[in-house]
Amino acid sequence: MTNWRAVGIGFLVHIVLGIVGAPIGIGPLAAGIVSGFVAGYVAGGGIGSGAWHGLLAGSIGGIVLAIVLGIAITIGAGIAGGPLGGLLGGGALVVGVLVAIVSGFESAIGGAIAGLL
Repeated sequence: MTNWRAVGIGFLVHIVLGIVGAPIGIGPLAAGIVSGFVAGYVAGGGIGSGAWHGLLAGSIGGIVLAIVLGIAITIGAGIAGGPLGGLLGGGALVVGVLVAIVSGFESAIGGAIAGLL
């Protein structure tokens, strides 16, 4: 059974680390590991439960971050680059979605480790 409280807490950690951490050098992948660990720890229940909750928290957080950052880059590139600048934002969104997928896997690993504790 899914503990949505654990997923929500992990999701919030992912968003905060992803948005605040990006300018200071904490990348979205580190945010994925930490959010998965937090979600897995809060959920408890062993490796499988930790991995599941970490996967959910990291995937949802990664998708939301990819959309937010893709929109921000599209707007910024559109303003700076004119009509062709919007293409850069679309490419950034695709890269963001790939990072979200990888982040989901990393979050699952972090959750599994936390499930051992």
